[in-house]
Amino acid sequence: MFERIDIDSLELNPFSTIGTDDFLVTAGDGESWNTMTAGWGFFGVMWSKPSFAIVVRDSRHTYGFLERSAGFTASFFPPEYRKALQFCGAHSGRDTDKAAATGLTPIVVEGPEGLDLVTFEQANMVFCCSKASRTVLDPSQFIDAGIEKHYPKKDYHTLYIGYIDQVLVREE
Repeated sequence: MFERIDIDSLELNPFSTIGTDDFLVTAGDGESWNTMTAGWGFFGVMWSKPSFAIVVRDSRHTYGFLERSAGFTASFFPPEYRKALQFCGAHSGRDTDKAAATGLTPIVVEGPEGLDLVTFEQANMVFCCSKASRTVLDPSQFIDAGIEKHYPKKDYHTLYIGYIDQVLVREE
């Protein structure tokens, strides 16, 4: 189903992969998990390790799972799953079974040190991450005043940086 690839062989445009295509952030384990659609994030090297960063508001159901979990996945999909990702971004896992509603099939993949992570059978690329840090964004630190327009409710994101433990791609 998935094969692990060396991160050094990864070739992609981060601006379209994250900014245009969206992805699912999933936290929890095989017993209890939640997923949400994200369109903001970035990856690179932090603290000398390959890293993936996501932001999540504390009002999102996934936030509690991220707080309790040691890791998360960032799962990317082929274009035909765009409607499924839109659904996952518009509905809460508090009252909706997103997998059942979209036809996405959750699967458990093993992370480092036996950490169970959840992704989806239909994904074509998955970043499996262990949490390295969390920082609540503080508006007093915003240099660009225009950032505030993204927070009319003053519901600032928490930034999670995860070390990329493995990258999985769909086997052809």
